[in-house]
Amino acid sequence: MLKEFKTFIAQGSVLDLAVGVIIGAAFGKITTSLVEDILNPILGLAIGGVNFKELKIILKQAVGEQPEVAIMYGNFIQTIIQFLLVAFVIFFIVRYANKLKSEEK
Repeated sequence: MLKEFKTFIAQGSVLDLAVGVIIGAAFGKITTSLVEDILNPILGLAIGGVNFKELKIILKQAVGEQPEVAIMYGNFIQTIIQFLLVAFVIFFIVRYANKLKSEEK
């Protein structure tokens, strides 16, 4: 069983997957920073100085020790922007990889 496991781990597809996951996690941090630190301030300024993190609908005000209950739709907007950026970059990576494959043939 241990020999089979070593063979499984040594297969190229498993190693490719591991590398992809690690690079994907690092790329996620980069896109998060790009959206939160660069794009959202620019977008917020363009729409009148709005900070996306502060956009919310308060359902119940904070009372004493009880925190407020709010729908944080600004964070949701940030997450959508991050997703679109990641999808856009992945689209171009796949498009470029397909172009390289077609040139090899």
